Amino acid sequence: MLLSPTNIKEKLKKEQKKAFTTTEILDQVKSILNDYSSQEASIKNNLKESESINANAFNFELLETENIFHINAIKNTCIDYRLRFLDTKYFKSDYPQDAINKIKALEKAHNTTIKGFKIMAPSKLFKLENPDDPLLFAPIGNDYYYLIHKWGNDLNPLRKLRVLPFKTYENLLVFALIVSFTLTFLFNSNLPKEQFNSYFFLLFLFMFKSVIGVVIFYAISQGKNVNSAIWNNKYNK
Repeated sequence: MLLSPTNIKEKLKKEQKKAFTTTEILDQVKSILNDYSSQEASIKNNLKESESINANAFNFELLETENIFHINAIKNTCIDYRLRFLDTKYFKSDYPQDAINKIKALEKAHNTTIKGFKIMAPSKLFKLENPDDPLLFAPIGNDYYYLIHKWGNDLNPLRKLRVLPFKTYENLLVFALIVSFTLTFLFNSNLPKEQFNSYFFLLFLFMFKSVIGVVIFYAISQGKNVNSAIWNNKYNK
């Protein structure tokens, strides 16, 4: 007599029935899923509320060194690329499931509830839905932060150069001087040769005054400010 093939799925079902009834299995799975949903809801609430705290009770031995950043490094990066570093309660976009999962894994590994989340992202992400490279942090203490997750698209490689004029007030002044000189050079063809230097200087001053006026008008009308003033400011654009 030939032996019939073994259906391993059926064997698995029989083995499980020895230990649990169907009702017991469903009750246990339901309990697990309820706990899972409750934890996820708690994490989302902590992200939304973003209670300001100085530190979380992390286990130092479990932290990845490459994900630990000092506030000065965060500040300088924000200023260079015109980014914000704000509480997650100001963040308007959705969080990917990967970020939620990483928070759950961290909370389980460190046996703690993580709070005080921060987001590093372009200003528009705190007003509009746009997935441009947000970074999610949690405070460790003493001005150190732990990078939990990064998602979205990488920043434009020219972003740092494009926002360079708005890095500081000094940069903005130098930018205005360069633009003014360039405009003066372009419009100097009708200047009298006898007093070229004097007229060039006067034209330059006129151009500089005009450029500064345009910059100030734009800044006031749009509520803009330089990178060094807005990196952790929830009000200025």
